[in-house]
This record gives sequence, C-alpha cells and structure tokens, in this order.
Amino acid sequence: MKKLLLIGLLTAGLTACQSTGGTPGEKAAETPDPVPAGDVFPLTGEPGAGDKSGRVLGVMVNNHPKARPQSGLSQADLVYEALAEGQITRFLALFHSDIPDTIGPVRSARPYYFELAYGYDALYAYHGASHSIYQQLAGTSMDAVDGAVYDNNGWLFRRSGDRSAPHNSYLWTEGLDRVVVEKGLTEGDPPEALYFTDESPDGRPAEEVQVTYGSRTQVRWQYSDQGFLRFNDGEPSVDRSTMEQISADNVWIIEARHQIIDEAGRREVDLTSGGRGFLFQKGTMKEVEWRNTDGRLLPYEGEEQVPFVPGNTWINIIPESAAVQF
Repeated sequence: MKKLLLIGLLTAGLTACQSTGGTPGEKAAETPDPVPAGDVFPLTGEPGAGDKSGRVLGVMVNNHPKARPQSGLSQADLVYEALAEGQITRFLALFHSDIPDTIGPVRSARPYYFELAYGYDALYAYHGASHSIYQQLAGTSMDAVDGAVYDNNGWLFRRSGDRSAPHNSYLWTEGLDRVVVEKGLTEGDPPEALYFTDESPDGRPAEEVQVTYGSRTQVRWQYSDQGFLRFNDGEPSVDRSTMEQISADNVWIIEARHQIIDEAGRREVDLTSGGRGFLFQKGTMKEVEWRNTDGRLLPYEGEEQVPFVPGNTWINIIPESAAVQF
C-alpha cells in the first residue's frame, strides 16, 4: 500500500456543487462502529498493515467501450458509476487503502462527480472539461489535478500508444507528491470512517442484479465466493493491471433524478433529495433509502443508517427510469 501525501485543505461551501445538488444533508445521529476505527481502513472497514493516514484520491475513469479494460479499478475502496453523456457511464474511483501505480484511462470532469469527491475531501484527478465546468471548478476550493495541463508529460499523465485519444490518458500516481509540492498544497487528513458491521445482512436472498442504463450500457453483478462479480454489456469487467475480474463486497444502487442540460447530452443529477435504494451484500438484497449525509450517499432504514459489510463498495447511480432486475 502506497501512502498518499496529498494535500490541501478544503473549505466549507462548494459553490458550484451546490448549484447541482451539493449541499450536504443533515448529519445522522452517531452510530457506534463495532470495529475500532483506528484498527481498520476507514473506507473499507478492513484491517491491513499499511499506513491509514493520508488523503483520498478521486479519479475520473473512462468507461467507453474503447477504454476497456481499465487499470486500477480493482484497488479502489469505492467506485461511483453514473451516466456522463448519452447512455455511457463514467466512474469516480476513490482510493485510500491501496493506491495503484497506474489509473485510467482518465476522462473529463463533471460537476456531480467532483461533488461526490468533495464528500470525501479527495484530491480530484481528471483530464479536461468544458469551459463552463472549468468555471465551476474555479469557483470552488477543490484541490484538483487536470490531465490537460500535464498531458503526456511523462511523470504524472502518460498517453498509451495502443489506444487512441481520448481513451488513452493514464495517471501515474508516483508523480502526485511532486505535483503537491509544485502546486503548494498541504497534507490533508484521512477520511472519516464509513459505518461497517461484521454481522450477517438481513436482506432477502439475491445472487444477481442487472442494471440497464440504456441500450449502450448494461451492468450485471453476480454473487460468488469473491463477492459480487461485475459484468459490463455481457462481458466480465477485468482490471487491465491484473486481468482479474472486478468484484465488490457492497453493491449500492440508488435512484436519483437526472436532467439533460445541453445538446451534447450532459446531465445534472440530483444528489441531495434522497430516494429509493437497493443494497446488495453477501448474496442478499435489502431495499432501503439513500440520503446525502455530509456529501456522502448512504443507506438508511427509517432513521437508522444501514451498515456496509467490510470490503469495497460500488455505487451505481441510476435514473429513476432505469431498469433494475434481481
């Protein structure tokens, strides 16, 4: 595990994100964590020998068919998947317990993704943005690294010769400490721990779930002894770095209002109002609701927060019209 000496203080008030639903929700009552937070990594609830300090790294990862297989996703603590434009999804991968050497392909920024990164006080890495999104980012206190500024510079972002742009830009994390110094950033804090339990989930049996975002993106999760294995458009999702299939211990599907805002098909996604959610753990499914709690989209049953099982978590944010079959 590589410690990330990343960086920077984020102030309250993320102006641009508030315009797309970034105002943190009310903080829930304290829920005791059955595992002492100091003994486990805060975003996985799992023990490990690595340093548990350091800041979260959030990376925009491309999911166009020409960008697959991606590198580094299997090492992420959390991955948010949502529609970018058209019917193709994009990922915000959050790394803390394990920082890969190479992550990508890296793709452009979207407001609802950097809003999610803000909920974890993450350094946000992306490659390019539209003029209006650049303006929104400039109006925030986000600490961010833009691949368009460091494009193919050899030590932070590199272009792969076996793929064509914009599907070939990769973040080389060994360069992050250097960019921290060059940008004059200061070391940040580790993230606040998520709520985990070792108790068996009480949901109904459900060993497979399929999410249809549209005709161009279909995601299926199938339970196995490795957790829920991910399939994209009928093919196993593998990590290019290891060629192993990607899996998740928690699959957290939430319905949120989507609105197309321009001719390119870009969207606004409502991440504050809450709504229906489906939490899959250890071959079970529990229908709950999601709430925005301090910028994090968390499962609730009534007034009680529902814990995750230790391990990694994949969050599929879907339009209310998307099909979910289990």
